[in-house]
Amino acid sequence: MLQEDFFPLIRNIFRGREYIVLEEGGISLPLQAGDYVGTRDELLKILSIKLRTVFGRLQADYGRLQEIRLRMNCPLLIVLDNKEYFLTEEAQLVPDPAGAVIVTKNEIRETMEYISNYSLYAFEEEIRQGFITISGGHRIGIAGKVIMENENVKSIKHISFINIRLAHQIKGCADAVLPYIIDREAGGIYHTLIISPPGCGKTTLLRDTIRQLSNGSRHLPGMSVGVVDERSEIGACYMGVPQNDIGIRTDILDCCPKARGMMMLIRSMSPQIIAVDEIGSHEDLEAIDYVIGCGCRLIATVHGSSIEDIKAKPVLGELMEKRLFGRCIVLSGLAGAGHLEGIYDAAGRLIYGANA
Repeated sequence: MLQEDFFPLIRNIFRGREYIVLEEGGISLPLQAGDYVGTRDELLKILSIKLRTVFGRLQADYGRLQEIRLRMNCPLLIVLDNKEYFLTEEAQLVPDPAGAVIVTKNEIRETMEYISNYSLYAFEEEIRQGFITISGGHRIGIAGKVIMENENVKSIKHISFINIRLAHQIKGCADAVLPYIIDREAGGIYHTLIISPPGCGKTTLLRDTIRQLSNGSRHLPGMSVGVVDERSEIGACYMGVPQNDIGIRTDILDCCPKARGMMMLIRSMSPQIIAVDEIGSHEDLEAIDYVIGCGCRLIATVHGSSIEDIKAKPVLGELMEKRLFGRCIVLSGLAGAGHLEGIYDAAGRLIYGANA
């Protein structure tokens, strides 16, 4: 169990934070509209004129808008509060595609021109990876005809599908878990793994954990954090500058493969903590061994539904066998994104949760 002098802190967090809710012994950290990064204007300026007009009429909280899906010759679809809606020309949200705006080839072309400031060539490297990050940290996923060269993706042309994912940051969502990952004897943190199905808040939790460890608090002095942000989801860098607040002692390698980036940061930036999103390859495992061998602490996320699920995966199972992670945090979508199912120690014992 958590050391006794931490319990008043946890109780104060429960009482003092409106976004933390006890739910059947767990913690729910639902997304709040006011915590999203990005504005209505940032969204409107990248859309085609027709779509801009439609969204300009939309009477909805843009802070709760998560995705805009543009598919050529298909109805306009948005994701709001984790629910799908179609959008009509009168800016009405409807559950059925009948009457929805149909996205044309021109809407796709014009939107891509605004996104790239009429210079897709300048975004050649990002396009090769299938996404573009714009000011505000919003991420534009693209799909179309893939051009290959020497078994590598050279480019994507005839772009016909766009997924606009609005960036959001929830400052304080790591408050409830932070005391559990602190290793007081070592004066730092435990190696920590955040386990979550897609869309249940693992990257959001990772981001705020990085911010708090980097800035420091009354519980732990600020630490140097190195982030390998392979898909620009943690820092959401635009022109090399993180659009999300990831702390004053954080260095970030944007759009860099995780395994290579971890080694680069160790050799060049002397981090005390390395943070990465969605580990799982054999190369990641080798890099993690290198990081730990250098005395650096690791925070990582992985797709999964439970510790047993992770143990069954070929590569990640090896890490669990070694009992590398002193803390495993399991999230679910049971009560909305960010529901904390439990926190486990290296031996797999539940130290916080409904049955702890």
